[in-house]
Amino acid sequence: QVQLVESGGGLVQPGGSLRLSCVASGFAVDYYNIGWFRQAPGKEREGVSCWSSTHNNTYYLDSVKGRFTISSDNAKNTVYLQMNNLKAEDTGVYYCAAGWYNVDALLYRKCTFGEVKYRGQGTRVTVSS
Repeated sequence: QVQLVESGGGLVQPGGSLRLSCVASGFAVDYYNIGWFRQAPGKEREGVSCWSSTHNNTYYLDSVKGRFTISSDNAKNTVYLQMNNLKAEDTGVYYCAAGWYNVDALLYRKCTFGEVKYRGQGTRVTVSS
């Protein structure tokens, strides 16, 4: 069965940290581009961070650069998102997805997909005091 399962979300105070995990089954994470996306209430979904074994690169949303780090453990078929110094504006549902970059991703180093093959169910992150 092909699926992505996220975990690690929760309630954290501003300035705190969380590590999200995305475990893949049915395919190898290093085959596709893998991205973390988030959707906040009333806002469009945005790409937070992407990783590609094929392209050997990582992309980050400008607002999370220096605070978030994407990494992978191919042996565990898992991609992580370490989130430090969290802010209220980081609140949202975080999804991981496997797919392929679009042209904008490659031209502008953005976390955007032209095709999503698989997507997880999401994990909620709430940053609040």
